[in-house]
Amino acid sequence: MSRVARSPVLSERAALQPTDVSFLAGGGELGAMMRALDWSDSPLGPPNHWSQALKTTVGMLLAAQAQIVLFWGPDFVALYNDAYAPGIGANHPRALGRPAIENWGELWDDLEPLLAGVRRTRTTFAAKDRPFYVERHGYGETSYWDVSYSAVPDDDGSVGGVLCIVSETTERVLGETQLRASEARYRELNATLEQRVAERTAERHLLATIVETTDGQIQALDLDYRWLAINASCAAAYERIYGKRPKVGDSLHEFLADRPEHLAAATAVWSRALGGEAFTTIEEFGDPSFDRRVYEMKFEALRAPDGTRIGAFLTGMDVTDRLEEQVRLAQAEEALRQAQKMEAMGQLTGGVAHDFNNLLTPIVGLLDMFQRRGIGGEREHRLIAGAAQAAERAKTLVQRLLAFARRQPLQAVPVDISRLVGDMGDLISSTTGPRIEVTVDAPEGLPEAMADPNQIEMAILNLSVNARDAMPDGGKLRISAKARTVERAHRSGPTPGTYVCISVADTGIGMDEETLAHAVEPFFSTKGVGQGTGLGLSMVHGLASQLGGALTIRSAVGAGTTVELWLPVSHARPGAIDTAPQPKLQPLPAGTALLVDDEPLVRMSTAEMLSELGYTVVEAGSAEDALQRVREGLRPNLLVTDHLMPGMSGTDLGRVLRNQYPELQILIVSGYSNNEGITPDLSRLTKPFRSDELAASLAKLAQLAQ
Repeated sequence: MSRVARSPVLSERAALQPTDVSFLAGGGELGAMMRALDWSDSPLGPPNHWSQALKTTVGMLLAAQAQIVLFWGPDFVALYNDAYAPGIGANHPRALGRPAIENWGELWDDLEPLLAGVRRTRTTFAAKDRPFYVERHGYGETSYWDVSYSAVPDDDGSVGGVLCIVSETTERVLGETQLRASEARYRELNATLEQRVAERTAERHLLATIVETTDGQIQALDLDYRWLAINASCAAAYERIYGKRPKVGDSLHEFLADRPEHLAAATAVWSRALGGEAFTTIEEFGDPSFDRRVYEMKFEALRAPDGTRIGAFLTGMDVTDRLEEQVRLAQAEEALRQAQKMEAMGQLTGGVAHDFNNLLTPIVGLLDMFQRRGIGGEREHRLIAGAAQAAERAKTLVQRLLAFARRQPLQAVPVDISRLVGDMGDLISSTTGPRIEVTVDAPEGLPEAMADPNQIEMAILNLSVNARDAMPDGGKLRISAKARTVERAHRSGPTPGTYVCISVADTGIGMDEETLAHAVEPFFSTKGVGQGTGLGLSMVHGLASQLGGALTIRSAVGAGTTVELWLPVSHARPGAIDTAPQPKLQPLPAGTALLVDDEPLVRMSTAEMLSELGYTVVEAGSAEDALQRVREGLRPNLLVTDHLMPGMSGTDLGRVLRNQYPELQILIVSGYSNNEGITPDLSRLTKPFRSDELAASLAKLAQLAQ
């Protein structure tokens, strides 16, 4: 019997207990614990106040060697002896002096009716091997007990409690159960011996059939490298890679005698297994004139019934296709990581370009104003012209960033690619120079592509310049266009569909694999410092993606480069490519212009332009501010508003005011092409812009209003 732990806290409290607890003396460790226990929280109160019947019963059970627990009072407060304590495990000592439901909760639905029945009827309940579900060691289990529950009268003759004399029989019950199960299995084995022999024989036949018909390669060699066994799949694998099949009794040495290198490789792995080593390996075997395959092989020693090693056997599997698929999967994962990286860079670049356009707008506007007004002398004119040229270069750089980020403003229309490519021949020839032989092949009758003609021309020109730079000693440049249909998707190509494919091919120095892997990344360039921005291919790639197409590149060192721009075929009516210069239109000043932009510098430069064009300008820093001005009585003839602003967008502002004043002219200004929510009836102007570009946009608005 395990000993009950003595609590120092209980010992300290012992000095505070009444001294009339002699009935607890000689009660072992539980008696000492009861004397030391603070009974103020127990429903029973201190022991010296207990009824004489309770004291007598407790004194009796403490002195007993049997497992006894007393449940006293209507709350069934538990009092027990040393013999009983180990049977409740971790519930001791917290169960002492506490209502039974607190520590026997998991079996209370079973225990409480028994205790209540004895208390109510005064009839003893007894049972042998009675099962109880308990949680006494931190987990639930079914235990078995011989039990006798008897009513104990109190001093007034009523039932004071229930005395439970118990004896745990769990170990015996489980042992007998296991014994009966073993006896039953033994009887079953004897009764079915003949049947099992027949089944075992059938099992061996079935196993032999499985071994012979499985796709896995199974073979065994003796210590002299002769085949003891080989299944059909393994023999077929040998025939595939060597053109002949081994059979039982053949020698491995003789089988590969005409291929010494292959024999050496085979005996190297078999010698390890025949030496008793168990291992798994992946090796490539086969004559290249037939086939080379990769096998995963598990070798184990083959032993006689007495344990003597007589050979070795292997189970193998052709994993060539699996490994190739793993390589393809790794390539696809790398492509996905690259795409995610490019998408993240695109989002970052698009946001920076948008903010940069806001910064450029007042710079371009003010420099344009200085030039138009002829401010300063000759030196100042040169400086202003240089600054304006730098601002235009910055504007072009931002356009390329937006193209890479797929946020450039596009006017996608059906385009006759045959005509567009054919008309660019002379321009490309003059750009590439006399040492480059330019060939243009754009047959008539190609389907129209859905694209922005101006951006496509810029893309072809960029690709041609790249090709020129890749042929420093001259070469050939071929620009062609063909109708192509993609039936199956490829990880680096367009999705299935019909396309017009523009190809720019050169005979230049080409790119190695590492350079090709980074070719479309922004700012990546193989040119010297100051000789390029590294945005040419990334811009074309972004353009293709934004149009729903794709960009593919094939290149090898010394073999030139071919870049293909895939544009989806348009199913709408083709539109004309208007390359003729537009006449300079003058706006028609018409009263008040409401200018809305959350950037003060942009607002300042735009207001100056509108004032020069004859408008009375009222400025607002937000759409909400603009609506407040209108509510206060402002009746503008023209609304010029930024599109993306905190709160209400400029487009939503235009819709609200258009509903109130249908004659209101509206011009949406945007840093990049976030077209969501912009209806076709709202004219647009892209930042940054000069005064003449603003004037042209306003003139078009005036013409539409007439």
